[in-house]
Amino acid sequence: MQLTQYTDYSLRVLIYLAMKTDGMTTITELADFYAISRNHLVKVVHHLAQQQLILTQRGKNGGMRLARPPEQIKIGDVVRLTEPNFYIAECFNRDNNQCVLTSDCQLKSILYEANAAFLATLDRHTIADTIANPTIPIIWQTKQRAVLTADD
Repeated sequence: MQLTQYTDYSLRVLIYLAMKTDGMTTITELADFYAISRNHLVKVVHHLAQQQLILTQRGKNGGMRLARPPEQIKIGDVVRLTEPNFYIAECFNRDNNQCVLTSDCQLKSILYEANAAFLATLDRHTIADTIANPTIPIIWQTKQRAVLTADD
């Protein structure tokens, strides 16, 4: 199973915010750090705010931060909120299923079981679990500054 880029970016935003323990983070900061489209991040951040996973603030000192501790944000919940569907195979989509084997094939039940196991595993982990060393706050704002910090 492959997650969409939207889900990938959503998880990246949450992980970054979990690591950054001081102050607010801007979309530009995230886009520069990950070297990804600012426009995509605007959509992702808007959705994460709507889902009450992050808090946003406009203005000169604005930005975003996690809405709750990373230990309370399950990865499985994030994936369910950001993936458009879990159609692992054509037969999962009732509206567009053209497979002639559907009535006699047991593959769908096997894939359904695998998908449930995948989500169950994600449900056992939180954003906090993705952080290698949660006691060290992010001390860099961009990739360039991270390289300078690593060389010191």
